[in-house]
Amino acid sequence: MNVVAFLIAMGFFVFGMWVLSIAPELAGFEAATFFGGILCVALAVAIPVNLLGRADGV
Repeated sequence: MNVVAFLIAMGFFVFGMWVLSIAPELAGFEAATFFGGILCVALAVAIPVNLLGRADGV
């Protein structure tokens, strides 16, 4: 389960960083695209924090 959650979180993180990088190129949708990238990165951080719990396995 930990590996699957990590891979999903890493996917969201990489996708979010990619979305953040293309935001300036999308005329008229810069703010919405940038905000979507921020949401993806925030979700990528939230998955390990909430699903995986503490590092010591408790």
